[in-house]
Amino acid sequence: MTTTLDTSTPVSRPPRAAGLYIGEHPFGLAIRNALVITRREVRDSFRDWRIMGPIFVLTLIFPTMAQAGTALITNFFEQNGAGPLSNNFLPLMPMIIGFFPVSISLVIALETFVGEKERRSIEPLLSTPLTNSELYIGKTLAAMLPPLIAAYLGITIYVSGLIFGAQQWRPAVDLIFQLVALTTVQALVMVTGAVVVSSQTTSTRAANLLASFIIIPVSLLVMFEAFVMITNNRYILWYIIIGLIVADVILFTTGARIFNREELLGRQMDEINLRWAAQRFWRAIRGKATGVGSWYRDEVFPAVGRLRAPLLVIVFCLVAALIGGYAVARLRPDLQLPDTGASWQQTISDMNTWSELGAVAGNPGSIVTQNMRLFIFGTLTAVFSFGVFGVVAAVAPFGVLGFFLGQPILANDGLRLFIGGVLPHRLIALPAILLAGAAALRLGAVVVHPPSDQTVTEAWLSSFADAIKILFALVMPILIVSALVEVYVSPLIVRAIMGQ
Repeated sequence: MTTTLDTSTPVSRPPRAAGLYIGEHPFGLAIRNALVITRREVRDSFRDWRIMGPIFVLTLIFPTMAQAGTALITNFFEQNGAGPLSNNFLPLMPMIIGFFPVSISLVIALETFVGEKERRSIEPLLSTPLTNSELYIGKTLAAMLPPLIAAYLGITIYVSGLIFGAQQWRPAVDLIFQLVALTTVQALVMVTGAVVVSSQTTSTRAANLLASFIIIPVSLLVMFEAFVMITNNRYILWYIIIGLIVADVILFTTGARIFNREELLGRQMDEINLRWAAQRFWRAIRGKATGVGSWYRDEVFPAVGRLRAPLLVIVFCLVAALIGGYAVARLRPDLQLPDTGASWQQTISDMNTWSELGAVAGNPGSIVTQNMRLFIFGTLTAVFSFGVFGVVAAVAPFGVLGFFLGQPILANDGLRLFIGGVLPHRLIALPAILLAGAAALRLGAVVVHPPSDQTVTEAWLSSFADAIKILFALVMPILIVSALVEVYVSPLIVRAIMGQ
């Protein structure tokens, strides 16, 4: 007797219980499963003396050397009458010491997946019943712990030497918390970025080469943090910490989303197919257009339609920058512009130059070139910053505009002249600024959440093609019109207001 399975009605799954889930498992169960991998990986890392030995030896030796260097520098400051500067210098070294072991132990994170693949030990690991998310979380947590332990140990040794040594340093509690938080989030960003690289490459050599995209930006960030620390503007570090937390969440969720064990096992060689990329990029640029009109109708305007969500973000950031610039001009008397007695024509011209971030006033070509250079820079750097620099490039001129709008010297007649001489061409350029910023933001953020029917590379090429189309088909013509109005129309408005 044979039986047939009735497939006319779908098999219903029992409903999920309420709560937070990671994949198919509840949050608590998923974390417990991930910690199984974490314990295994951490135990193996601490057993490998070739990795952990140099890390902890350098962690113990470098703080001692830094203490001797700190004593020499503080003595130099005191002998040359700059003793108070030592208080700004002392918090700098713990931050560098925390960064030092993290940068060295990045090799642990880089070998998280690709190292095991080269050693042919990854197949048993990937054959476990763990989900992709649980496996990724466990490996990432295991890569984070040794760098953080080394960083905390180095900071503790150095700060203890300053507190109980000749310097008798008494740091504030919030400063210590700030240093530890900054070291932690920097370590997490570097490790999560390295794990993403390790899961998407097929050799440790390729992973080490790609690690420069992690080390270089973070090193530049540490240099900026050192400048902030020395100039005693430590409140800026809190904003950096918040930004790094956001970057860490983005990197972690991106890596967990794009990690796939089948692809990791099946991929044998990293191949750069420039011909395929160029062909796909050109098809995305041209589409099926047969002329300029059809190109705008079928390719350019649909690309604008794909920017709805990024446009909302840009509008919000633009308004925030305008209000922020106005508030700074009102609340900071030390930053308010003095009345130098210059003519209003010259004052308005200077404000236009500053709001254009350095363009030569009275030269339409210079204005268009400067704005296009700024937008192209924002688009390219958006690739490495998840779109953040693209947003900054778009809204920065409006922050400057708000700063000028809040200046007390614009009271009465000056405000009318400012509105007549600056706002008309800025309003004309507003659509171009919104489009350029939104295209850059989408280009940088597409790697975080690519469409389900495209790979990360395909989605990035399509977004890059959309950005190029928008920049040269819409943004540049609008900027040309805005520059012509600024040079030839705005001065006439100013003269009319002044009754000349």
